[in-house]
Amino acid sequence: MIKSILKGIVIGIANIVPGVSGGTMMVAMGIYDKLIHCITHLFSEFKKSVMFVLPIAIGMVVAIAASSFVLSEMFEKIPIQTNLLFVGLILGGLPAILKKVKGSGKKGKDSRPKVGHIITLVLFFALVVGLAAMGESEGVAADLSFGFVNVLKLLGVGVIASATMVIPGVSGSMILMLMGFYQPVLDAIKNFFTALAALDMDGILAGMGILVPFGIGIVIGIFAIAKLVEIIFEKFPMYAYYAIIGLIVASPFAIYLMGSFPGLTVVSAITGILAFVAGFFVAYKLGE
Repeated sequence: MIKSILKGIVIGIANIVPGVSGGTMMVAMGIYDKLIHCITHLFSEFKKSVMFVLPIAIGMVVAIAASSFVLSEMFEKIPIQTNLLFVGLILGGLPAILKKVKGSGKKGKDSRPKVGHIITLVLFFALVVGLAAMGESEGVAADLSFGFVNVLKLLGVGVIASATMVIPGVSGSMILMLMGFYQPVLDAIKNFFTALAALDMDGILAGMGILVPFGIGIVIGIFAIAKLVEIIFEKFPMYAYYAIIGLIVASPFAIYLMGSFPGLTVVSAITGILAFVAGFFVAYKLGE
């Protein structure tokens, strides 16, 4: 239970950081396949699925709420260490994926990469790096004032964001940034929890007007994309794994393009390396 909540916290934080993929962290934590199965079989295996998903969801909610306050401070005060921590968390998931690729060669199958696998890896690598390069400057901030059109817009944005959050290597927050919704939604989360702590009903209702349609869109998107991902893993598992490898390897480049590395010093370099090692170790151990 505690370990699942911790995994959810790591995934939740990853979903907040532009350039970092929540789906990649699910892979790194070793729960991606099972999580997708539980989502697509939620009603047919209700109790089992809820018992697995609930602690992860709790961790994600706690992380997203806390991240809206803490991460902005971390990126402002210690950007090098924070970025390298996430690079370590991402790359720490690679051994688990490589083990899956190697293991797929059992039962008489050849696990050596084919031309199609390499092409898939390169294409998905290029996809993430390309998105990060386009996302270096955030678009015009979206208008989130309450209204019928904006509610529909938030619903659609929630679907797109959640779909990209589930796909390993694609950063949902980066997609939100490209659409101009990243900072407004992050501010809405922060303001909602601030209002909740102060029992400010006007602030709570204003936050709900933004977060409820956005949240409904996220749920719809997760269920829609999870089924598609499950089919891909059933029909083309090796292509799926090589795509994920490409996405994972590209993620540090995306973090470099989207992140900030100002004023590199000996101290920041050493502490950054330590943060990288810590992140790699945590992801590797949680993925076992």
